[in-house]
Amino acid sequence: MYQILCNMKGSRTLQIEETHLATIEDFALFSELLDSNGLVDESVLDKLRLNIRSLLDNTNGDSRLIKLCQDVLFHPNMKAFGLHQLILLYIDWEKEKLDALKGELEPESEA
Repeated sequence: MYQILCNMKGSRTLQIEETHLATIEDFALFSELLDSNGLVDESVLDKLRLNIRSLLDNTNGDSRLIKLCQDVLFHPNMKAFGLHQLILLYIDWEKEKLDALKGELEPESEA
């Protein structure tokens, strides 16, 4: 389980589970989310929420998406700063997965 800050003061946080990150990956929720300026503001959070609503309609209310929405994306503490922290966490999580996979694929050196 991970924890992200939702505001700069650090008084609001959210718990992020591995399943939340896997759902983001499975549905490619961050794909093409950011504009060319790369800034995460409230309009980006609104865009993500609209994309999620559309996905929920098209997937007949996938339970993983609903859990992600309830726990994270539509949580009252989630603001643009929190989304930025979630994106950074997701990037780190993906890097960890790739590093672990790379370690498994590297041939063991012979003695």
